[in-house]
Amino acid sequence: MVSQNTATVDIGFTHDDFAALLDKYDYHFSPGDIVPGTVFSMEPRGALIDIGAKTAAYIPIQEMSINRVDTPDEVLQSDETREFFILTDENEDGQLTLSIRRIEYMRAWERVRQLQAEDATVRSLVFATNRGGALVRIEGLRGFIPGSHISTRQAKEDLVGQELPLKFLEVDEDRNRLVLSHRRALVERKMNGLEVGEVVVGSVRGIKPYGAFIDIGGVSGLLHISEISHDHIDTPHSVFQVNDELKVMIIDLDAERGRISLSTKQLEPEPGDMLKNRDLVFEKAEEMAEKYREKLRAEAAGLTVEDQVDESEDLDTDDEYMSATE
Repeated sequence: MVSQNTATVDIGFTHDDFAALLDKYDYHFSPGDIVPGTVFSMEPRGALIDIGAKTAAYIPIQEMSINRVDTPDEVLQSDETREFFILTDENEDGQLTLSIRRIEYMRAWERVRQLQAEDATVRSLVFATNRGGALVRIEGLRGFIPGSHISTRQAKEDLVGQELPLKFLEVDEDRNRLVLSHRRALVERKMNGLEVGEVVVGSVRGIKPYGAFIDIGGVSGLLHISEISHDHIDTPHSVFQVNDELKVMIIDLDAERGRISLSTKQLEPEPGDMLKNRDLVFEKAEEMAEKYREKLRAEAAGLTVEDQVDESEDLDTDDEYMSATE
Protein backbone atom coordinates (compact mmCIF):
# COMPACT_ATOMS: atom_id res chain seq x y z
CA MET A 1 0.00 0.00 0.00
CA VAL A 2 1.39 3.37 -1.03
CA SER A 3 1.79 5.89 1.77
CA GLN A 4 -0.24 9.16 1.30
CA ASN A 5 1.92 11.25 3.69
CA THR A 6 2.75 14.69 2.21
CA ALA A 7 6.14 16.16 2.96
CA THR A 8 6.34 19.84 4.02
CA VAL A 9 8.78 21.76 1.82
CA ASP A 10 10.86 24.45 3.59
CA ILE A 11 11.38 27.23 1.04
CA GLY A 12 13.62 29.18 3.46
CA PHE A 13 11.77 32.55 2.87
CA THR A 14 10.53 34.26 6.04
CA HIS A 15 8.40 37.37 6.60
CA ASP A 16 11.56 39.31 7.45
CA ASP A 17 13.06 38.23 4.15
CA PHE A 18 9.99 39.55 2.37
CA ALA A 19 10.21 42.91 4.17
CA ALA A 20 13.89 43.16 3.27
CA LEU A 21 13.02 42.51 -0.37
CA LEU A 22 10.48 45.33 -0.31
CA ASP A 23 13.10 47.65 1.17
CA LYS A 24 15.49 46.66 -1.60
CA TYR A 25 13.11 47.79 -4.29
CA ASP A 26 11.55 50.71 -2.41
CA TYR A 27 12.15 54.24 -3.67
CA HIS A 28 14.70 56.24 -1.74
CA PHE A 29 13.23 59.58 -0.66
CA SER A 30 15.36 62.48 0.56
CA PRO A 31 14.52 65.95 1.86
CA GLY A 32 14.63 68.40 -1.03
CA ASP A 33 13.26 65.93 -3.59
CA ILE A 34 10.19 66.88 -5.61
CA VAL A 35 7.96 63.83 -6.17
CA PRO A 36 4.47 63.08 -7.54
CA GLY A 37 1.84 62.11 -5.03
CA THR A 38 -1.89 61.39 -4.82
CA VAL A 39 -4.21 62.66 -2.09
CA PHE A 40 -6.05 59.75 -0.54
CA SER A 41 -7.16 61.11 2.85
CA MET A 42 -8.09 64.63 3.92
CA GLU A 43 -7.46 65.47 7.57
CA PRO A 44 -8.76 68.44 9.62
CA ARG A 45 -5.35 70.19 9.56
CA GLY A 46 -3.59 68.43 6.71
CA ALA A 47 -3.73 65.52 4.28
CA LEU A 48 -2.22 62.05 3.76
CA ILE A 49 -0.43 61.63 0.46
CA ASP A 50 0.58 58.45 -1.37
CA ILE A 51 4.02 58.99 -2.90
CA GLY A 52 4.92 55.31 -3.21
CA ALA A 53 6.61 55.04 0.16
CA LYS A 54 5.84 52.26 2.66
CA THR A 55 3.92 54.74 4.83
CA ALA A 56 1.65 57.54 3.67
CA ALA A 57 3.36 60.93 3.77
CA TYR A 58 1.74 63.89 5.52
CA ILE A 59 1.35 67.53 4.48
CA PRO A 60 0.31 69.96 7.26
CA ILE A 61 -2.00 72.85 6.37
CA GLN A 62 0.73 75.45 6.88
CA GLU A 63 2.76 73.80 4.10
CA MET A 64 -0.06 73.74 1.55
CA SER A 65 0.45 77.19 0.06
CA ILE A 66 2.65 80.25 0.04
CA ASN A 67 -0.53 82.13 0.94
CA ARG A 68 -2.72 81.75 4.02
CA VAL A 69 -4.91 78.63 4.00
CA ASP A 70 -7.75 78.08 6.49
CA THR A 71 -8.87 74.61 5.40
CA PRO A 72 -7.06 71.88 3.40
CA ASP A 73 -9.80 71.67 0.76
CA GLU A 74 -8.92 75.21 -0.37
CA VAL A 75 -5.83 73.66 -1.96
CA LEU A 76 -6.26 69.87 -2.26
CA GLN A 77 -9.01 67.48 -3.37
CA SER A 78 -9.25 63.74 -2.72
CA ASP A 79 -7.57 61.61 -5.43
CA GLU A 80 -5.80 64.66 -6.84
CA THR A 81 -2.29 64.01 -8.14
CA ARG A 82 0.35 66.74 -8.10
CA GLU A 83 3.96 67.52 -7.15
CA PHE A 84 5.13 67.66 -3.56
CA PHE A 85 8.39 68.74 -1.95
CA ILE A 86 9.87 66.37 0.65
CA LEU A 87 10.42 68.62 3.65
CA THR A 88 11.77 66.23 6.31
CA ASP A 89 13.13 62.71 6.73
CA GLU A 90 10.92 59.94 8.06
CA ASN A 91 9.81 60.33 11.65
CA GLU A 92 9.74 57.46 14.16
CA ASP A 93 6.65 56.10 12.43
CA GLY A 94 8.38 56.08 9.05
CA GLN A 95 6.31 59.03 7.80
CA LEU A 96 7.68 61.79 5.57
CA THR A 97 6.51 65.43 5.79
CA LEU A 98 5.66 67.16 2.50
CA SER A 99 5.25 70.74 1.31
CA ILE A 100 3.63 72.56 -1.58
CA ARG A 101 4.57 75.94 -0.15
CA ARG A 102 8.26 75.25 -0.69
CA ILE A 103 7.71 74.53 -4.40
CA GLU A 104 5.68 77.71 -4.81
CA TYR A 105 8.35 79.63 -2.89
CA MET A 106 11.18 78.44 -5.17
CA ARG A 107 9.19 79.15 -8.32
CA ALA A 108 8.14 82.58 -7.03
CA TRP A 109 11.80 83.61 -6.54
CA GLU A 110 12.60 82.29 -10.01
CA ARG A 111 9.77 84.40 -11.42
CA VAL A 112 10.75 87.64 -9.65
CA ARG A 113 14.37 87.19 -10.76
CA GLN A 114 13.07 86.94 -14.31
CA LEU A 115 10.91 90.05 -13.85
CA GLN A 116 13.88 91.96 -12.46
CA ALA A 117 16.05 90.88 -15.41
CA GLU A 118 13.33 92.17 -17.75
CA ASP A 119 13.15 95.44 -15.73
CA ALA A 120 9.40 94.84 -15.58
CA THR A 121 6.90 97.05 -13.79
CA VAL A 122 4.58 95.08 -11.50
CA ARG A 123 1.47 96.13 -9.57
CA SER A 124 0.59 95.08 -6.03
CA LEU A 125 -1.70 96.02 -3.15
CA VAL A 126 -0.15 97.48 -0.01
CA PHE A 127 -1.26 95.21 2.84
CA ALA A 128 0.59 96.91 5.71
CA THR A 129 2.94 99.78 6.58
CA ASN A 130 5.61 100.32 9.22
CA ARG A 131 8.02 103.07 10.21
CA GLY A 132 10.36 102.17 7.37
CA GLY A 133 7.90 101.91 4.50
CA ALA A 134 5.17 99.69 3.06
CA LEU A 135 4.65 95.95 2.59
CA VAL A 136 3.31 94.23 -0.53
CA ARG A 137 3.19 90.73 -2.03
CA ILE A 138 4.77 89.88 -5.38
CA GLU A 139 4.13 86.36 -6.72
CA GLY A 140 3.17 85.46 -3.14
CA LEU A 141 6.47 86.73 -1.71
CA ARG A 142 6.58 89.49 0.86
CA GLY A 143 8.14 92.65 -0.56
CA PHE A 144 9.20 95.93 1.05
CA ILE A 145 8.97 99.49 -0.32
CA PRO A 146 11.32 101.85 1.60
CA GLY A 147 9.74 105.15 2.57
CA SER A 148 12.23 107.00 0.36
CA HIS A 149 10.86 105.09 -2.63
CA ILE A 150 7.19 105.87 -2.01
CA SER A 151 6.28 108.75 -4.29
CA THR A 152 3.05 110.16 -2.89
CA ARG A 153 1.98 112.96 -0.60
CA GLN A 154 -0.39 110.65 1.23
CA ALA A 155 0.43 109.38 4.68
CA LYS A 156 1.86 105.86 4.50
CA GLU A 157 -1.03 104.50 6.56
CA ASP A 158 -3.49 105.66 3.87
CA LEU A 159 -1.75 103.48 1.27
CA VAL A 160 -3.07 100.22 2.78
CA GLY A 161 -5.39 98.61 0.24
CA GLN A 162 -4.08 100.71 -2.66
CA GLU A 163 -2.49 99.14 -5.73
CA LEU A 164 0.87 100.65 -6.68
CA PRO A 165 3.07 100.29 -9.76
CA LEU A 166 6.50 99.05 -8.67
CA LYS A 167 10.01 98.41 -9.99
CA PHE A 168 12.52 95.98 -8.51
CA LEU A 169 15.44 97.35 -6.50
CA GLU A 170 16.77 94.14 -4.90
CA VAL A 171 15.96 90.44 -5.38
CA ASP A 172 18.02 88.29 -3.01
CA GLU A 173 16.60 84.85 -2.22
CA ASP A 174 19.51 83.89 0.06
CA ARG A 175 18.84 86.88 2.32
CA ASN A 176 15.08 86.74 1.75
CA ARG A 177 15.13 90.37 0.57
CA LEU A 178 12.66 91.64 -1.99
CA VAL A 179 12.86 95.43 -2.19
CA LEU A 180 10.79 97.54 -4.59
CA SER A 181 10.37 101.15 -5.65
CA HIS A 182 7.17 103.05 -6.31
CA ARG A 183 9.14 106.18 -7.19
CA ARG A 184 11.13 104.43 -9.92
CA ALA A 185 7.95 103.10 -11.53
CA LEU A 186 6.37 106.56 -11.59
CA VAL A 187 9.55 108.22 -12.83
CA GLU A 188 9.89 105.68 -15.64
CA ARG A 189 6.29 106.23 -16.70
CA LYS A 190 6.75 109.98 -16.54
CA MET A 191 10.07 109.72 -18.40
CA ASN A 192 8.31 108.12 -21.35
CA GLY A 193 6.71 111.51 -22.01
CA LEU A 194 9.76 113.66 -21.21
CA GLU A 195 12.87 114.64 -23.14
CA VAL A 196 16.24 116.11 -22.26
CA GLY A 197 16.12 119.82 -23.12
CA GLU A 198 12.39 120.09 -22.42
CA VAL A 199 11.08 122.95 -20.26
CA VAL A 200 8.53 121.91 -17.63
CA VAL A 201 6.68 123.72 -14.87
CA GLY A 202 7.04 122.43 -11.33
CA SER A 203 6.79 123.45 -7.70
CA VAL A 204 9.43 123.26 -4.99
CA ARG A 205 8.64 120.23 -2.86
CA GLY A 206 11.65 120.26 -0.55
CA ILE A 207 14.94 122.11 -0.07
CA LYS A 208 18.22 120.51 0.97
CA PRO A 209 21.74 121.96 1.30
CA TYR A 210 22.66 120.32 -2.02
CA GLY A 211 19.62 121.42 -4.03
CA ALA A 212 15.84 121.62 -4.36
CA PHE A 213 13.39 118.83 -5.18
CA ILE A 214 10.88 119.94 -7.79
CA ASP A 215 7.51 118.22 -8.28
CA ILE A 216 6.79 117.90 -12.00
CA GLY A 217 3.48 116.22 -12.57
CA GLY A 218 3.61 113.88 -9.59
CA VAL A 219 7.28 112.88 -9.77
CA SER A 220 10.24 114.59 -8.18
CA GLY A 221 13.30 115.94 -9.99
CA LEU A 222 16.46 117.35 -8.44
CA LEU A 223 17.60 120.89 -9.17
CA HIS A 224 21.15 120.61 -7.86
CA ILE A 225 22.72 123.72 -6.32
CA SER A 226 25.29 123.78 -9.14
CA GLU A 227 22.45 123.99 -11.71
CA ILE A 228 20.51 126.87 -10.16
CA SER A 229 22.63 129.73 -11.55
CA HIS A 230 25.95 130.58 -13.16
CA ASP A 231 26.58 132.80 -10.13
CA HIS A 232 27.74 131.25 -6.86
CA ILE A 233 25.02 130.25 -4.37
CA ASP A 234 25.74 129.50 -0.71
CA THR A 235 22.51 127.58 -0.12
CA PRO A 236 19.32 126.87 -2.10
CA HIS A 237 17.35 128.23 0.87
CA SER A 238 18.56 131.71 -0.14
CA VAL A 239 16.91 131.33 -3.56
CA PHE A 240 13.75 129.24 -3.10
CA GLN A 241 10.93 128.59 -0.71
CA VAL A 242 8.75 125.47 -0.54
CA ASN A 243 5.78 125.73 -2.97
CA ASP A 244 7.57 128.22 -5.26
CA GLU A 245 6.49 127.60 -8.86
CA LEU A 246 9.35 127.38 -11.34
CA LYS A 247 10.16 126.76 -14.96
CA VAL A 248 12.99 124.23 -15.15
CA MET A 249 14.73 122.38 -17.95
CA ILE A 250 15.40 118.65 -17.95
CA ILE A 251 19.11 117.96 -18.41
CA ASP A 252 19.21 114.24 -17.61
CA LEU A 253 16.81 111.28 -17.40
CA ASP A 254 18.20 108.26 -15.55
CA ALA A 255 15.54 105.54 -15.80
CA GLU A 256 17.70 102.89 -14.13
CA ARG A 257 18.15 104.97 -10.98
CA GLY A 258 14.75 106.65 -11.24
CA ARG A 259 16.20 110.17 -11.29
CA ILE A 260 15.36 113.34 -13.16
CA SER A 261 17.99 116.10 -13.15
CA LEU A 262 16.86 119.69 -13.70
CA SER A 263 18.43 123.06 -14.40
CA THR A 264 17.55 126.76 -14.30
CA LYS A 265 21.18 127.73 -14.87
CA GLN A 266 20.92 126.68 -18.52
CA LEU A 267 17.87 128.95 -18.92
CA GLU A 268 19.61 132.16 -17.79
CA PRO A 269 19.88 134.71 -20.63
CA GLU A 270 22.76 136.25 -18.67
CA PRO A 271 24.77 134.65 -15.87
CA GLY A 272 23.14 135.32 -12.51
CA ASP A 273 19.67 136.12 -13.85
CA MET A 274 18.05 133.50 -11.58
CA LEU A 275 19.21 135.64 -8.65
CA LYS A 276 18.63 139.05 -10.20
CA ASN A 277 15.64 138.67 -12.53
CA ARG A 278 13.85 135.34 -12.19
CA ASP A 279 10.87 136.52 -14.25
CA LEU A 280 13.12 137.18 -17.24
CA VAL A 281 14.55 133.66 -16.97
CA PHE A 282 11.06 132.17 -17.10
CA GLU A 283 10.03 134.49 -19.95
CA LYS A 284 13.04 133.46 -22.05
CA ALA A 285 12.98 129.80 -20.93
CA GLU A 286 11.82 128.26 -24.22
CA GLU A 287 14.22 130.38 -26.24
CA MET A 288 17.19 129.40 -24.09
CA ALA A 289 16.10 125.77 -24.05
CA GLU A 290 16.07 125.68 -27.84
CA LYS A 291 19.65 126.93 -27.85
CA TYR A 292 20.54 124.18 -25.39
CA ARG A 293 18.90 121.58 -27.64
CA GLU A 294 20.82 122.93 -30.65
CA LYS A 295 24.00 122.39 -28.68
CA LEU A 296 23.00 118.80 -27.87
CA ARG A 297 22.12 118.09 -31.51
CA ALA A 298 25.45 119.47 -32.65
CA GLU A 299 27.33 117.37 -30.10
CA ALA A 300 25.38 114.27 -31.11
CA ALA A 301 26.27 114.91 -34.76
CA GLY A 302 29.93 115.30 -33.83
CA LEU A 303 30.18 118.80 -35.28
CA THR A 304 33.11 121.03 -34.44
CA VAL A 305 32.72 124.65 -33.39
CA GLU A 306 33.59 125.71 -36.96
CA ASP A 307 31.01 123.32 -38.40
CA GLN A 308 28.32 124.80 -36.17
CA VAL A 309 29.17 128.35 -37.30
CA ASP A 310 29.05 127.33 -40.97
CA GLU A 311 25.74 125.47 -40.70
CA SER A 312 23.89 127.84 -38.36
CA GLU A 313 22.06 130.34 -40.55
CA ASP A 314 19.89 131.45 -37.67
CA LEU A 315 22.77 132.79 -35.57
CA ASP A 316 23.58 136.26 -36.85
CA THR A 317 26.36 137.26 -34.50
CA ASP A 318 29.20 135.67 -32.59
CA ASP A 319 27.51 136.63 -29.33
CA GLU A 320 24.35 134.73 -30.29
CA TYR A 321 26.42 131.71 -31.24
CA MET A 322 28.32 131.69 -27.94
CA SER A 323 25.05 131.91 -26.03
CA ALA A 324 23.75 128.88 -27.89
CA THR A 325 26.79 126.75 -27.11
CA GLU A 326 27.44 127.76 -23.50
